Amino acid sequence: MSLVHGTVAPGYEKVQEVFAAEAARLGDVAAQLAVHRHGRPVVDLHTGDGGALTGIYGVTKGAAYLAFALLVQDGLVDVARSVRHYWPQFTSDVTVRELLQHRAGLIGVDGGFGPREIADDRIIAERLAKQRPYWPRGSGYGYHALVIGALAGEIVRRVTGRSLQQTYEQRIRAPYGIDLYLGLPERLEPRFRPVRPATVRDPPPDPASLAGIALNLHADPPTDLVTFANSRTVRRLGQASAGGVANARGIARLYAAALSGVDGFAPLLRPQTITNFGTAGGPAPDLLTGAEGNRFGLGFEALTTLYPFLGPAAFGHFGAAGSLGFADPRSGVAYGYTRDRFAAPGGAVENDQLAAAVIQAVDA
Repeated sequence: MSLVHGTVAPGYEKVQEVFAAEAARLGDVAAQLAVHRHGRPVVDLHTGDGGALTGIYGVTKGAAYLAFALLVQDGLVDVARSVRHYWPQFTSDVTVRELLQHRAGLIGVDGGFGPREIADDRIIAERLAKQRPYWPRGSGYGYHALVIGALAGEIVRRVTGRSLQQTYEQRIRAPYGIDLYLGLPERLEPRFRPVRPATVRDPPPDPASLAGIALNLHADPPTDLVTFANSRTVRRLGQASAGGVANARGIARLYAAALSGVDGFAPLLRPQTITNFGTAGGPAPDLLTGAEGNRFGLGFEALTTLYPFLGPAAFGHFGAAGSLGFADPRSGVAYGYTRDRFAAPGGAVENDQLAAAVIQAVDA
């Protein structure tokens, strides 16, 4: 049983109880939970080191999309335009909106990416620019798990002359003091805690399937997600789809900065930008899983379907090992959670309990 450390603001005691119960269930998993409300920290709980950093996989995308949203908000990018308007070498005929909604069909490349290639967004973007889509335009969507950050980042680079990672660092991370990195400096490496594999793993998808291609399992060697996050090359380059490094405090502060502002800084996003980026697109078949519906807005995951206790404009992103970050405009909550071990089959179900407890505390 892991000891729980940290503090909660008055009224959030139930969150601490739920976190302690989940920590007991998880055993040796090092978990962190941080919550802001209206830009103020109200929950900071952890087992182990609350300042430790770890790989956050898909939660990385939230930071990448936030940087991209600022360019749209500034009028530098129009999501209705063709990607080719900004990136002439891009051969696929899709709009920026379709790209961000995971509808481009560019989930990977024929033959897969090598280990060094999948770490480098510039190489990913260069190869995808010439790739034939894996499904016809308009037929559905599929999670571009390891490549969407590179695709969005190439548009950022061509519009601003800076990489997405540089844009994030200069406009978001450094001024707002956020402990979430797209490119971990060498000096912070001692704070990194490796991701550990699940004790029981789900069977992997067929490497030749769309889901297998999206996870680069058709490559030689196939990508192993634990090895990926624990690679210093991935962390150093800050691969913008899944190579981010953070703790729960950094994730919560990122979403607080987007939603409410922190420490006297204004919110990064205007309400209309939040609505535009967080609202799910029209229903469409998920071509990777066969499910119907749509959980994606402009990049961000629209979370209300999964968590109906959140407001209709809630937006955020899950990460493969079980991390989660989101902002809920209705309640003013910004939420961050990390764990250092992949969840067993069924996922990191503790987020269901923890997020509900947070919102119940707010509503009370």
